[in-house]
Amino acid sequence: MTPTLVGELINTSRTTIHDAVKQRDADTIRQLAVAQEQAGAHYIDVNAGTGIASEAVDMAWLVETVQSVCDAPLCIDSPSPKVLEAAYDLARRPPMINSISLEKNRLDPMKAFLKGKACGVIALCMDDTGLPGSADAILERAARLVDHLTAIGMPAEHIWIDPLVQPVSTDTGHGKLALEAVTKIVRHLPDVNTICGLSNISFGLPCRRGINRTLVPMLLERGMTGFICDPLDRHLMAAVKTSRMLLGQDDYCLAFMEAAGKGEIPG
Repeated sequence: MTPTLVGELINTSRTTIHDAVKQRDADTIRQLAVAQEQAGAHYIDVNAGTGIASEAVDMAWLVETVQSVCDAPLCIDSPSPKVLEAAYDLARRPPMINSISLEKNRLDPMKAFLKGKACGVIALCMDDTGLPGSADAILERAARLVDHLTAIGMPAEHIWIDPLVQPVSTDTGHGKLALEAVTKIVRHLPDVNTICGLSNISFGLPCRRGINRTLVPMLLERGMTGFICDPLDRHLMAAVKTSRMLLGQDDYCLAFMEAAGKGEIPG
């Protein structure tokens, strides 16, 4: 199974994107959207969250700007159900919604928004007690999220459980925790998908791209089905394709050979 890749780069937390949105520099946004799609992103994330007062207007502009040049569906990324609702109405293809959690001030408004929607949803394993500290706690929260979402009619295959990968810079056990959590989710909730913000693992450390790339095959081996990542990192994309081959997910090595023939697999 080819993992679903969400291109993460159109996010106003990045200075170049913040400035482009503020200045309505459509060319910068379009070029980055196209580059991510051509590199293999299945969804293009759009996040305008740093401009709190202008988020709704900025998000609408981003949605229209990206859709003017991309066929890939959007991952609409906002903490505000109102912003998500407005952006959803502008989406030309069923989007992915980022995100819902078990936090009380977020769960019910998001369920109301998601009910009856044709979309996928990223479900964060977080509640009002904070980040989970064990794989069992992550699984318990994942199961509750699935119960809430399927109860409003969300198909299980449209649910993307995010176990909340945490930086190894704050605890060297966080890498092992992520692997154990994905294993448990895949085993006990086999009908849902799993996804993570890949770069979270390397926050606060040098050589971040190398750390991110190294985690990819480990997570794929445990059954991870999606990554929010930088598709312009050629070595990361090569790691995805090579890992799939080595895990027996690439019949006759055809996808790997095609990528190698195009120069996409560094020697």
